[in-house]
Amino acid sequence: MKVAVLGTGVVGQSLAKGFLGLGHDVIVGTRDPQGESAGKAREAIGGKVRVATFADAAKESDLAVLATGWAGTESAARLAGAERLAGKVVIDATNPLDFSGGAPRLVVGFSTSGGEMVQGWLPKSRVVKAFNIVTAAHMVKPSLPDGTPDMFIAGNDGGAKQQVKEILSAFGWPVIDIGGLEGARLLEPLAMLWVTYGFQNNHWTHAFKLLGR
Repeated sequence: MKVAVLGTGVVGQSLAKGFLGLGHDVIVGTRDPQGESAGKAREAIGGKVRVATFADAAKESDLAVLATGWAGTESAARLAGAERLAGKVVIDATNPLDFSGGAPRLVVGFSTSGGEMVQGWLPKSRVVKAFNIVTAAHMVKPSLPDGTPDMFIAGNDGGAKQQVKEILSAFGWPVIDIGGLEGARLLEPLAMLWVTYGFQNNHWTHAFKLLGR
């Protein structure tokens, strides 16, 4: 499978490595394939990863992962192109966080979510919210002293969610499907809880587990 990872930061790097490790063809999408951030990402990911523009990565892909900082998410989605991603599964790993005041804060909630906004920018794509509630270091093969955490997902397309569940399982995650994409209104504040605990305790390797299910 050809996977477009849209974003060159640590989340994109971690997920690109994960897909490469499963034998997929990975294309990292960026605004400037010849730029410094693209070069650093290529070096950090290693392997046979390719780097291309958002548009070219989206065009070549069978599945895409949106792994940008929130400030650049709408731009990345529009540069990738709604038509180029039409019909494809798009995993939304972003969180609508604003870092301008120091400690991050959620900028979307209650009546919509970042995930639903992504679906609006990519109306013909099959968007699934996933990977947004854990550190990039644990996105692939998570292993914590207290056990394996759970990954919560949300999306409107059952077939897309099944494909994402299979990917997550291959990445080492038990999966809990919380329903339609409006569930991102719960998952993004859950990410904020993760961030708040991290700032208060200077601890960034925690994750969530649903017990008693």
